[in-house]
Amino acid sequence: MVVTRMSINSPKSINRTVRVIFIFLVLLAPAMAHADQARLLVLGDSLVAGYGLPPGQSLPDQLQRDLATRGVSVAVINAGVSGDTTAGGLARLDWSLADNPDAVIIVLGGNDMLRGLPPEGTATNLDAIVSRLRERDIEVLLAGMMAPRNLGPAYVEAFDAIYPALARRHDIEFYPFFLDGVALDPALNLDDGLHPNMQGISEISRRMLPVVERLLARLGG
Repeated sequence: MVVTRMSINSPKSINRTVRVIFIFLVLLAPAMAHADQARLLVLGDSLVAGYGLPPGQSLPDQLQRDLATRGVSVAVINAGVSGDTTAGGLARLDWSLADNPDAVIIVLGGNDMLRGLPPEGTATNLDAIVSRLRERDIEVLLAGMMAPRNLGPAYVEAFDAIYPALARRHDIEFYPFFLDGVALDPALNLDDGLHPNMQGISEISRRMLPVVERLLARLGG
């Protein structure tokens, strides 16, 4: 009896190989698409983390949805830690960059201000964060904060001036006041009066969107 063995070059073998390669490519395609997708990290405190909100309703989630509706494909990464100060953000910066973002939005300083920390320290920490990001050729959008007027004119003047000065110094994108149009509006905040509700997050995202798009446009440069 003669036993024949199918050559690796036989039609059946070739068809099987083609099918395996096709299946492999189909399974690999989403990962390849994700690898090519720009990554935008939002570094911040509870305003970013989504304090008091249902899962999927934080600012990074909303930004990704709003960008998608405008045809912008980007993975928005939530690097918000409730209670974080600028010192905390600086301390965990390297860990936060493990996802290798192409761009970073900084939303820090609110807790510094609420704790009455010296503005000089806030400025130093933010400057260090921005400097380290730019050293890695990561594009930056700095979202400003404003101190409550009851902290006194000297503190208010020093704190409010931090953000525009840093934006000018580093030539980065700047959004003057993160809570613009939302602060002090009961309809757009949780009962604590400090954190935006879902409607407030939607409003912040809507207002920030043009600046975020300018940030992402820099990636093409």
